[in-house]
Amino acid sequence: MTDPQLVLAEGVQRALAAAFGPEYAAEDPLIRPSQFADYQANVAMSLARRLGRAPREVAQAIADNIDIPGTVEISGPGFVNLTLSDGWLAAQAAEQLADDRLGVPVETPATVVVDYSAPNAAKEMHVGHLRTTVVGDALVRVQAHLGHRVIRQNHLGDWGTPFGMLIEHLLDMGEAAAVAQLEAGEGNPYYQAARAKFDSDPAFNERARARVVTLQAEDPETMRLWHIFMNATIRYFNKVYTELGVTLTDDDIAGESMYNHMLAQVCDELESRGIAVISDGALCVFPPGFTGREGQPLPFMIRKSDGGYGYATTDLATIRYRIQDLKADRIIYVIGVTQSLHLQMLFASARLAGWLPDEVRAEHVQIGSVLGSDGKMFKTRAGKSIKLLELLEEAETRAAAVLVDRDYDEATRAEIGHAVGMGAVKYADLSVSHDSEYVFDFDRMLALTGNTGPYLQYATARIRSIFRRGGFDPAEPHGPIVIGHPAERALALQLLGFGAVVAEVGEANAPHKLCAYLFDLASAFTTFYENCPVLKADSEEDRQSRLALAALTLRVLVQGLDLLGIEVPERM
Repeated sequence: MTDPQLVLAEGVQRALAAAFGPEYAAEDPLIRPSQFADYQANVAMSLARRLGRAPREVAQAIADNIDIPGTVEISGPGFVNLTLSDGWLAAQAAEQLADDRLGVPVETPATVVVDYSAPNAAKEMHVGHLRTTVVGDALVRVQAHLGHRVIRQNHLGDWGTPFGMLIEHLLDMGEAAAVAQLEAGEGNPYYQAARAKFDSDPAFNERARARVVTLQAEDPETMRLWHIFMNATIRYFNKVYTELGVTLTDDDIAGESMYNHMLAQVCDELESRGIAVISDGALCVFPPGFTGREGQPLPFMIRKSDGGYGYATTDLATIRYRIQDLKADRIIYVIGVTQSLHLQMLFASARLAGWLPDEVRAEHVQIGSVLGSDGKMFKTRAGKSIKLLELLEEAETRAAAVLVDRDYDEATRAEIGHAVGMGAVKYADLSVSHDSEYVFDFDRMLALTGNTGPYLQYATARIRSIFRRGGFDPAEPHGPIVIGHPAERALALQLLGFGAVVAEVGEANAPHKLCAYLFDLASAFTTFYENCPVLKADSEEDRQSRLALAALTLRVLVQGLDLLGIEVPERM
């Protein structure tokens, strides 16, 4: 099958070349949806001044030379209205139905590294980690589906000076008690207790500082204690990942500790090459184009004046490793919007060092905040961060309660409640642009109407119920597809855009565009279903055609939701 917009764009470009010369063959035809046709080409208006001709005259010349599977009409000051034929739409929809990939292209394979989730091992996961985890997981699913080699990287905060006091606190508590607290997700109270002792107990403070030295030297006993702490913490993280249904595993963990032995080498190399220089006792890179408030060059500090290393050092070691060892062609950092300047300076410093060549794409997928109903950062009434696992469990409970009046046994209700609850939370996050803030509102998230996860899940369940009532299998062949009613053509036209949308999501790191597409598709199906009887169609030909369109819609919805990481229950 072929993307309708691509067919029309190529047709207009050929017409431009025929009408005005081959130099116009690459002109953007400015194809846009139209309320008067399937699409319209707006290029005549933008081209008229260059050609010294009236826009409508340019539009007419395009229409006179165009060859598309449909009709062309000039309207207004110079719009070229393009309407595809019913026969062409039906044939393309039939091809899409027969295509295992539903029209999604397989791109030239590249190695794509995606850095996402990345909780701090010294603290529990909270709602702030939801977006980096959910958005990142959707992106890796899309990249993999497009044919790329995807390497997930969970860059845990698992190293540094705080681990001196965290390990000493573990010894004071006893290993078993500490493990139990960490596995329960009580990382914040654990950290706070360790910090309180560090600040108030001189003996503990001295022990913690000494422990940092043995940790940095990778002393065997200290490393044993560090592993106990980390393994307990990771087991808690995995509970959250399992509940969310994300694809991260222990094999994807590449925390700060992994790069510890590379930090001195990074500094030595940059200093010896003159890329990093001493400034006020610290070793800094000054990438061009970054200045402070008074116009002074802004430093990217890679070694502190006391000889310690920071995030900049680790991140430089990380990006070098991902390019030189993992052979990344593209690196996607799914990180909070507040880290924008840091990542810009990281990319600029890595390019200055020659570690990030021009042909490798390094991108920051900026993640906005999750807000409460008061428009402020989402917290408990007491002002504390809300545990992510508790939030997910509440979503599951609320979703199951919505189904309480249905004729389901407890196990089925729990299974559907889990799928709907997680789908609601993830879709609410993914359906807004990743760099925007959004309000966390269970009532809106769980609504069966509007642009929500449950609405889309319900749409798939409703299509399946059509096949159950008729005694048909949606996986069996139906058709041939015949387009007659306007609602049929609108549905077919929407279905044919699936492949282009998935490719756009992969290129632009924009899962909200897939959400918008799926919502429009579900809406188009609702209009189709209300206007075009399926099981009670006037003829067997119409029934088989409409069953084929319903089956195709079901497959596209299920595939699209799967790319977003959203499970689709058989019934709701």
